[in-house]
Amino acid sequence: MTALRRPSPALLLVLLSAGILLGAAPAEKAAAEKPAAAGLVYTVTLDDVIHPISARFLKEAIDQANQEHATLLILELDTPGGLASSMEEMIRAITSSKVPIVVFVNGSKAASAGFFLTIAADVAVMAPGTRMGAAHPVAVMGEIPKDSPMMAKIENDAAAYARSLATNRGRNAKAAEEAVRKSSSYTEQEALKLGLIDFIAHDEREILKALEGRVIRRFDGTKVTLHLSQVRIVSLDMTGRERFLSMLANPTLAAFLLFIGLVGLYVEFTHPGMVAPGLVGVICLLLFALSTQMLPVNWVGVGLVAMGILMFLLELKIPSYGTLTLGGITCLIVGALMLFRSPQAVGDFGVATRVIVAIGGSAAIIMAVLTTLVVRSFKKKPTTGVSGLIAEEGTALSDIDPQGRVFVHGEYWNAQAGAPIKQGSRVRVVRVRDMVLDVEEVS
Repeated sequence: MTALRRPSPALLLVLLSAGILLGAAPAEKAAAEKPAAAGLVYTVTLDDVIHPISARFLKEAIDQANQEHATLLILELDTPGGLASSMEEMIRAITSSKVPIVVFVNGSKAASAGFFLTIAADVAVMAPGTRMGAAHPVAVMGEIPKDSPMMAKIENDAAAYARSLATNRGRNAKAAEEAVRKSSSYTEQEALKLGLIDFIAHDEREILKALEGRVIRRFDGTKVTLHLSQVRIVSLDMTGRERFLSMLANPTLAAFLLFIGLVGLYVEFTHPGMVAPGLVGVICLLLFALSTQMLPVNWVGVGLVAMGILMFLLELKIPSYGTLTLGGITCLIVGALMLFRSPQAVGDFGVATRVIVAIGGSAAIIMAVLTTLVVRSFKKKPTTGVSGLIAEEGTALSDIDPQGRVFVHGEYWNAQAGAPIKQGSRVRVVRVRDMVLDVEEVS
């Protein structure tokens, strides 16, 4: 019997190596043939005032872009301004983002807070026909005089912030500071010439084409080369809840809620039992209270608006010949102007002037209508109660000499007359005394 020879260790090593190579070959081929995954470009749009909801939305979008290792995030911006606290949160999210951020001013403008966001971006782009700037801090009506040391302090701080952002991004620090100190505003061509933006584009596709292969410098000094030829654009939108809260965080809508809420309560108090005006008023005031959690409310302004409604109520109770009405309208307008003015606001942040005019005009019309109705009610002949019987006509149910019975206004009454009246004659009520009608015969 022939003994089986034991394979040598060298042979086993050769066979094992060959098997590994043969098994790995298809995998290498598959890997080589697998197409490269397309990069992600996220786009978000902010086209309202800057407030805590918009700040949270942008931060969440940047967090998602970082988690998904996106190539780029484009923020399409159109804003008149907003809260400095929310703006600073957004800028911190932009400057600390692992994903490069492009701010694309599209639609109308990036004023005040929007200007700071634009110069803080890795890449700043404007669409034709847009503008940016006008970033002077808001002077708070009745709280901080324009020429006070406090206002100068706020202005200096904002100017230093603009210079710092512009310098770190390699932009024109002087032009950025003038946007704060002088409220300078720039068209897209002026901003490009001054070095505040990188280029002008019509849409996102044009932005991606312009940035292909470009090397950008991040806020921390690192340089990144952008490869955008095979990217997939994904739009991130606000949820229904975020859109609802964003609406409530709009100063103009919040002012309307306060006005309608107070008017609803006013109507309910003057016309008890209607229910609907009071219910609408309470709901609007609750929504306004929710708005105050997101907006810097000036409670002096709220008090003035409430005082205006109170003056309208007193006008119907106390004859002031229009003095209380004028005072109420003045309180409404001044209160609306002050309602959301705060040191936290940058630029045009508050109730729109056209809305203030509409509120004042609406109040004047409402008061004119109510006053007219009240005057008419005083002049109108009473139709109910004892006083409503005066001058009413009826029929004598018996001879009246001097007492008898009459039927007037659908009711039976005891009556008396100064002259005898035959049964069946027509009578007219002259006076009511102690539930007895003084009547006279109708000739």
